[in-house]
Amino acid sequence: MDKTADTGASAHVSRRFSRKYQIDLVVEGALVGLFGGGVVTLYRLSLSTAEGLLRGITGAIEGQLPFMAAWFAVLALLAYLVGRLVLWEPATSGSGIPQVDAEVMDRMDMPWHRVILAKFAEGTLGAFAGLSMGREGPSVQLGGMAGKAVSKLFGRKRGEERLLVTCGAAAGMSAAFHAPLTGVLFAIEEIHKEFTSSLIISVMASSLMADYLVSGILGVAPVMSLEFTRNLPHVDYAFVVLLGIVCGLLGALHNRGMFACQRLYGRIEKGLPFLRLIIPFMLAGVAAFAWPELMCGGDAIFEQIVEPAGLRFLPMLALLGGKYLFTTVSFGSGAPGGTLFPLVIMGALVGACFALGMEAFLGRGLTFYENFMALGIAGLFAAVVRAPVTGVVLVFELTGSLDALLSVSLVSIIAYMVANLTKTDPFYEHLLASQLDICEEMPAVEGIPGKKIVKTFHVGAGSRLEGKKVSEIPWPDGTRVVLIERASSEIIPNGSSVIEALDELLLIMDSEAEDDVTMKLDVMTRPQG
Repeated sequence: MDKTADTGASAHVSRRFSRKYQIDLVVEGALVGLFGGGVVTLYRLSLSTAEGLLRGITGAIEGQLPFMAAWFAVLALLAYLVGRLVLWEPATSGSGIPQVDAEVMDRMDMPWHRVILAKFAEGTLGAFAGLSMGREGPSVQLGGMAGKAVSKLFGRKRGEERLLVTCGAAAGMSAAFHAPLTGVLFAIEEIHKEFTSSLIISVMASSLMADYLVSGILGVAPVMSLEFTRNLPHVDYAFVVLLGIVCGLLGALHNRGMFACQRLYGRIEKGLPFLRLIIPFMLAGVAAFAWPELMCGGDAIFEQIVEPAGLRFLPMLALLGGKYLFTTVSFGSGAPGGTLFPLVIMGALVGACFALGMEAFLGRGLTFYENFMALGIAGLFAAVVRAPVTGVVLVFELTGSLDALLSVSLVSIIAYMVANLTKTDPFYEHLLASQLDICEEMPAVEGIPGKKIVKTFHVGAGSRLEGKKVSEIPWPDGTRVVLIERASSEIIPNGSSVIEALDELLLIMDSEAEDDVTMKLDVMTRPQG
C-alpha cells in the first residue's frame, strides 16, 4: 500500500474511534431527521391535498356519464405521466424500501436529487388517481435520499453515507406514521439488520427530530388512533392464539398473491411501463364510482370501521377482500407507492372481521373490538414483513398504551411462526432479491467464479475463528473475506489479520455455493459455552 492510501486509512480509523465522531453522528443524524422529516411532511401534505381533490371531483361528477368518461381520460394521462417519470428515474418504481435496502448493502447508488423529485411527483399523481397504495414506502425512500444528501454535503465516505441513508429511512418512517420508535426499529430490523451503538444513536436522533418536525406542523395525534376499553381477560387468550394463526396464514397468502401478481405483470413486455400502469389506473376509475372506500391508502376505511356500530361480518369481509385485490393490482404493476399503510388497514380489517365473526357465530359481544383491531395490525404486519418487534412497537404508538403488550406480542410471535412454516418469503426480502437481480452485476473477484453475493457473519465468543489469523482459517471454497468490522471500525484484512470475538465479517462468495458456505461458517462462528 502506498503512503497516501496508508495515511488515508489511518485517518479514517482514527476518526471512527474519536469522541468527536460520536457527536458528529448525533448532529448529522438530527440534520437528516430535519431534512428527511421536512420532505416527508411536504409529501404527506401533497398526498392529502391530492386525495381531497380526487374525492371532490369524483363525488361531483358521479352519475354524469360524459364527465365520468372524461375522468378515465384524465387517468390515462396520469398513467402516462407517471410512466415517463419512472423512465426518467427507474429507481423510483415500486415501494422504495427494497431500493434503500440495496443502497445500504452498497448494491445501488441512487441519484438522491432525481429520486426525491420523481418520487414526490409520482406519489402525488398516484394519490390523485386513487391508487390503493401507501405513503410509508415512498417516505422511507425519500428519507433515505435525504440522508444521502446530507452525506454528500459533509463529504462523508461510503460507509458513513450508508449509515446516514439508514437514518433517513428511520426519519421517513417516523414522519409517515408519526411513530418515532417504529421508525428506529424498522430501520434497524428491516433496513440495516444490525445493532451497533453508532447506528442506534444516529438513527434515534434522526427519527426523533423528524417526529418533532412533523408533529409541529401536522399535530401530535397519531395517523391512526385506537383506544382500548379494557384489557383482555386471560380466558380470551385462546382467541388471541387463534387470531395469530389466522394472521400468519393470511400474511403468507398476502405475500404469495403479491408475488404472483408481479409475475403476471412481468408477461407484459412491450410499451413499458405504461401498459402495466394503465391497468391499476383504470381500475382506480372504476373504484372511484363503484366502491370509493377502496381508493388511496385506506384512511376512509379506518374512519368507517373504527366504531363497530352498524358493522356486519360479511360486508367487512368483502371490504377486506376488495382492498387486498386493489392493492395487489396497484402494487404489482410497479407503480410508485407503498403497501405498508394499506397493510395496516387490512390488519385492522382482519381484527375487526375476527371480532364481528365472534359476535355473529359465538354470540360474544364487541367489548374488545378495538383490541382485536390492534391485534390484527400487529399480527398481519409480523406475518407479511417478518418484523414482529416493529409490529409490536407500532401498535404501542398507535394506541399510546402498553396495556396490551402481552397479547400483541403473543399474536405477533404466533403469526410470525405460522407464516414462516408456510415457507413463504418475507415481503421486503423477496422484493430486495428481485431488486438485486436487476442491479448491475458485482465486478469479478479473482478466484471466485460465477455470480457474486455478499453476506455478513458475526464471530461468537469462543468460536473456532477467535484468535486465528485469516491465513490460518480453512475458508470454504469460493469465499473471500473482504472486510472486518470491529468496534465501529472497518479493517481491510490480509493474511496476518487476527479474527477477534464479536467481529463482523463481510464475505463475498459464489451464489451457487451459498447454502454450503453459510452452513460451514455458521458452525465456525458459533459461540462456545
